[in-house]
Parts: sequence; structure tokens; C-alpha cells
Amino acid sequence: MTNFTIGCAAKEAGVSVETIRFYERKGLVQQPRKPRNGGYRTYTEFEVNRIRFIRSAQKLGFSLHEAEELLLLESDTRAKCRDVHAKAMHKLEDVEQKIAQLKAVRSALKTVVDSCPKKGFAAGRCSILQALNVNGKFSRR
Repeated sequence: MTNFTIGCAAKEAGVSVETIRFYERKGLVQQPRKPRNGGYRTYTEFEVNRIRFIRSAQKLGFSLHEAEELLLLESDTRAKCRDVHAKAMHKLEDVEQKIAQLKAVRSALKTVVDSCPKKGFAAGRCSILQALNVNGKFSRR
């Protein structure tokens, strides 16, 4: 079984040393015990794979808490595939909602940007600033 120092574990998992330390502080990865005879703490292949799993989950948009839930399901011999599927579907719905929100933001921003004459002084006349000041309550001092 291969053991890795934190630097080697980070490289092997494709993360930074600080990411591993962060995962340890969050309780997602167990910090190895300090060797009695001195030397470096070492991480096993199991821990490196756990770090990879967490990072992969994050790349798909899962939060650390959600990644932890997936890890629990992955290690539970009684967990059902449908439970994992439900979590993934919930995440997909979240992503779809965020995409819809971003499309609405893009559309509104495009309208504001397209309406800008791009000339003259901004104070009191800029269409973009006027659009942001919808209530007219912002005033220069």
C-alpha cells in the first residue's frame, strides 16, 4: 500500500495542500496521526481517493456538505442507487434554475448595455447608471 506525504497526496489528487488541510478542518478527510518516531504524516491511497471524490463532486457543483452525504452513501453497503440519483437530480434542478436566472440577468444586462449611448458625461445622464438607480433615491453629495 502506498503512503503519500501531504504534498504528494495533493499532487496525486489534483488539489493543493491547503485544500487537503481545509478538508481536514471540515472533517471530510481524517488527518493522519503523527508518527511516533518522528517524520511526516502520510496519507493512504484510500484518503487520496476520498480527496479525489470530494473534488470531483465539487466540480459537478455539489457543496462540501453534499459531497459528504455522497461519501456516506458510497460507503454504506445498504445505500440504494436511487438515493444517489435523487441527490444528483436535486443538484441538476438547482443548476437548471441557476442557468435560468443567469439567462435573465444576461438579457437584462444586454438591454441596459445596448441602450447606452457611450458618450457624454455619466453623472445624471448615463442610461446604465439610471437603470441601476430605479428608485431615484441615490443622490450625489
